[in-house]
Amino acid sequence: MDHDNVTTLLEALVAIDSVNPSLVPGGAGEAGMARFVSDWCGQRGIPAEIDVAAPGRPSVIARVKGSGGGRSVVLNAHMDTVGVAGMPDPFCARVENGRLYGRGSYDMKGSLAASMLALADIRASGLSGDVILAAVADEEHASIGVQSVLKHIRADAVIVTEPTALDLCIAHKGFSWHEITTTGRAAHGSRPDLGIDGIAHMGRVLNRLETLQAELSQRAPHALLGHGSLHASLISGGQELSSYPEKCTVEIERRTLPHETIEAVEAEFDAILRDLASQDRNFHGRQRTTLVRPPFSVPAEAPIVQTLREQAASVLGRSPATIGAPFWMDAAFFAAAGIPTVNLGPDGAGAHSIEEWVDLDSVEKCREILALTVREFCA
Repeated sequence: MDHDNVTTLLEALVAIDSVNPSLVPGGAGEAGMARFVSDWCGQRGIPAEIDVAAPGRPSVIARVKGSGGGRSVVLNAHMDTVGVAGMPDPFCARVENGRLYGRGSYDMKGSLAASMLALADIRASGLSGDVILAAVADEEHASIGVQSVLKHIRADAVIVTEPTALDLCIAHKGFSWHEITTTGRAAHGSRPDLGIDGIAHMGRVLNRLETLQAELSQRAPHALLGHGSLHASLISGGQELSSYPEKCTVEIERRTLPHETIEAVEAEFDAILRDLASQDRNFHGRQRTTLVRPPFSVPAEAPIVQTLREQAASVLGRSPATIGAPFWMDAAFFAAAGIPTVNLGPDGAGAHSIEEWVDLDSVEKCREILALTVREFCA
């Protein structure tokens, strides 16, 4: 079958089960997708290698070598998807009214198709700089794919192709996960003279977290991202009904802005615990950070941003809007590695939902924008 046009290539990609096994036990993972992408590139004379971040978790690095002396660029998309519970036919692509439906069509196999086709479009362009396709594993969970790929590639710029409705995304929020534990003293429920209620002490912490959230919403907003935020996601504690609870633990997610550091976030939580301890000698609380994903931003005047904006305008007939994203993406890892990074991808809807679709015309336009940008940037 001809896999050199948007529709047939995307149908083939959607047909491959690449559910992330870290999200759904028994999920197929990216192995089938990696074989397809690698073989597709090889059939078009584009060398590709497989990078294995963990057993069964491959990424693909494909490269069109330049003649030398030019700037290099990475086109990035992830191959994994979330689960398919409730979807009647998740891997059978359906085209209706210019939309292609199926799991991963929007998040983000449409973007991957655009990137692959753009790479093929420029392979005979005689560019000076290298063009690299990084089709990575595990973005939907811990991003082990991009972290491994970054050990093997360097570039002057990265275009992440997460869907943006063909707008130009130059910032997104980060997030961190934290555990706060309050410690009481276990005792029989009939002995208030001996017991200390660790859950009741957590109630004081929750009140203070609510106050902190209100304060965050009053701080000066980021121009594209608005305010940082936090919420208490999970809580557990106690042993049984007739005992004073020995401890209580709450798990918190904090969404961060580009100027916020993890040290500052931890200091906010530590200040709450110190203040509560100063008011009650029986209060004991501690916090620890369990995961950090940094925010991302790139200057609007960065060369890759300017080039992408100009080429997008030439295709769209208008200058794309400059936006920020509230959610996290792999762009932050590329930026943290010191590579100027920007995000532009196709239009659609239904990420992580039962009905997911991508607009085929926007995928074609994305392909064209990427190819034009690469030719200009890597000339």
